[in-house]
Amino acid sequence: MTPYRKVAQYKSTQALAQRWKELGVSIPMDDKILSASEDSPLATPFQFGALTVGNRWCIHPMEGWDAETDGRPTLRTLTRWKNFGASGAKLIWGGEAAAVQPDGRANPNQTLAVGENREGLTALLRACKETHFDHWGTRDDFVVGLQLTHSGRFCRPEGKAFRPRMAYRHPLLDAKYGLDSNDDSLLWKDHELQGLKANYIQAAQLAQAVGFQFVDIKCCHGYLLHEFLSARSRRGGYGGDYEGRTRFLFEILDGVQAACPDLELGVRLSFFDTSPYHREEEEGRPMPFEDLLPYGHGFGVSESNPTEPDLEEPRRLIGDLFNKGVACVNLTCGSPYYSPHIQRPAIFPPSDGYPPPEDPLQGVARQISIARDVKRFFPEGTFVGSGYSYLQDYLPHVAQAVVREGWIDSVGLGRMVLSYPTLPGDCLTGKSVQRKQICRTFSDCTTGPRIGLASGCYPLDDLYKTSSDHQVIKDYKAAQKNG
Repeated sequence: MTPYRKVAQYKSTQALAQRWKELGVSIPMDDKILSASEDSPLATPFQFGALTVGNRWCIHPMEGWDAETDGRPTLRTLTRWKNFGASGAKLIWGGEAAAVQPDGRANPNQTLAVGENREGLTALLRACKETHFDHWGTRDDFVVGLQLTHSGRFCRPEGKAFRPRMAYRHPLLDAKYGLDSNDDSLLWKDHELQGLKANYIQAAQLAQAVGFQFVDIKCCHGYLLHEFLSARSRRGGYGGDYEGRTRFLFEILDGVQAACPDLELGVRLSFFDTSPYHREEEEGRPMPFEDLLPYGHGFGVSESNPTEPDLEEPRRLIGDLFNKGVACVNLTCGSPYYSPHIQRPAIFPPSDGYPPPEDPLQGVARQISIARDVKRFFPEGTFVGSGYSYLQDYLPHVAQAVVREGWIDSVGLGRMVLSYPTLPGDCLTGKSVQRKQICRTFSDCTTGPRIGLASGCYPLDDLYKTSSDHQVIKDYKAAQKNG
């Protein structure tokens, strides 16, 4: 494994800029972080459909693995949403990945967007909005949505074992997860999808009734709606050509709009993917795909080399989403299950991951640069960007620069908010960045869920650091290291 230099070892923006140059990429980066009073680009408002968002910081949705088994929030869930409210970010993108039906959960403690959990969703939204008002004195430009999801291939509603419901048979992922390639009972039938669509619509109606200002129809990270986008081998009305592979997503969007005409819509989209990876000789390598060329099992990938992006179909889809009235597209990529180094760059891999096959800075640059290209293609479209947490100390410097340059409309934070929820507010008010709270991408927030624990920042957040689960993770990692 190549010992890539840690971000904390770059002692200045100039040193990091030199590394970008060595990697052959050009990423804008400001030397000074400006406060709102100094006219920071990050302090400017923007439009989310008919809604005004007060600044350019966004909080990505999380799967905390910490709700009750009936979907109701626990103290940990409520604390995380209070942190979102206190963060200073004015856009909370979904807050939580909420499953539209119980068997569609990625874990048995995932939040549910079902009628029986109306009080729980109300409590989450109230905690977030009240905390925001307490810290920032207004809610007028604070926009909060709920992400709606079905986990598809990665359903685990009962425990550690997957209970997949898939769009199609994927030869590499079926092999990776030991699935019987002849068991078609795992596949959604066309007529069954009508009931699932109805659940998405009912979940959106519930979100609107509770007070959420938008819903995100989650279409990323290998979950069901994302998987449909690559279902070229699926027969029937929901696979094959582009029209078939996008049909289910569009039917959901149309149904939600008809039922909730005043509810804004967002889509978090993995707008490019890659071939599934596995560990090989202590480093991540793509699973062999040569016998599958031309490659027909990914979305936004080259048919001749699925480790390379091809944006022709993603651009077509984004254009269609905007034409259908989607207010904002949140750009992400890949999957934390089979390509974490693409989707979530880090030196320290999660327990089910692999050491990175590239400097994680390359993964950051890839997401930022391709998002810029998409924004240039749709200059009037509104986009949120992803993949910034690995920048660590230099995240605000790059975030400020890419917004100033018009590369992206809003900068989304995921892992960083678990360790340092007030980073956006500290930047906007001119406070010094608190280096001891910066996420160093140790990946414990992913390792915890992979072994059945809640997701949180175990190294830095006292709520998790002092819990018995922290020792469980330490012991597990030690056992993994010792073979």
